Amino acid sequence: MAEIIQRDGTWAFDGTSVRITPGLHRSVPLFRQTYGEITVPLEAVAGIVYEPERKRGRLRMRLREGADPLLHATGGRLPVRADPYRLTVDVDRSGVAEYLAEEIRHALLLDQVPGEPTKAYLLPGPPVPVSVRSSDGTVSFDGTQVRVDWADTSDRVKRATGPRVINVGDVVRVEWLPNSGLEDGFLRFVTRETVFSKLPAEKDPYALDLWGNVSRDLLTALVATAVTARLPHPSSHTGTEREHERDQEREQVREYGGLARGRGLAASVPPPSDHHDVLLRRLRELGELHRDGVLTDEEFARTKAVVLRGF
Repeated sequence: MAEIIQRDGTWAFDGTSVRITPGLHRSVPLFRQTYGEITVPLEAVAGIVYEPERKRGRLRMRLREGADPLLHATGGRLPVRADPYRLTVDVDRSGVAEYLAEEIRHALLLDQVPGEPTKAYLLPGPPVPVSVRSSDGTVSFDGTQVRVDWADTSDRVKRATGPRVINVGDVVRVEWLPNSGLEDGFLRFVTRETVFSKLPAEKDPYALDLWGNVSRDLLTALVATAVTARLPHPSSHTGTEREHERDQEREQVREYGGLARGRGLAASVPPPSDHHDVLLRRLRELGELHRDGVLTDEEFARTKAVVLRGF
């Protein structure tokens, strides 16, 4: 076994997987400590390098595209310190780091691990249930449903709609952007009903606006990852299907994109459905947005007509 123990954490390779354990030092980011231990199967690894520096070096492992729901959900936007696939190495341990990297590279060659994207997630993501309290409210996921309970500081439009419960089967994708401290972030659950919605995160009842404590808001990536791990893998969408979806979206934008441009608000058009409860819920939400002044009388009338035509 090859192993390196540092203040930031421990990496251990047993020939078949790399076990990454976060350190207990207070300098280790809250996200890493909360995410916990990660076991990366060798078949998920695309490569590993040790990057020496004058005072400290860095081990950096690269995973195959599509192997990890965490990387897919966060889209490369995790802060460097929170990235579990980087390890800061003291200069006097550089030899151990180079040995570990060489052992993993050697195993990749022996096992002939391919470098192309995977067709399924090879890592499970965080366990459920998982619950995170953010600046905009508390978001929870039990494996089948997402629930958002709004905070007292949430926009009144959101608080007026009450807690949001979303079945994972209704989620098309998860969009996540971290709160940088200089610019707000968001966690948005895009459903079949809201796929064309362009409401800003602070008013979108399917999104959390991340504007408070940066470290705590970063934990919403746990929920984003847990939900993403239970959605169809990106490889399940063929190029033709993706192009068809883009064509549909462009057509909807051309037809209805003139709504409320001055407010940065586009029409939200649900796809055809036989479920009347979907229609009623959408109309109720539009009515609430109208009453709260988000939509003008004209915008409300036109958007309502669009929704009705969609059904």
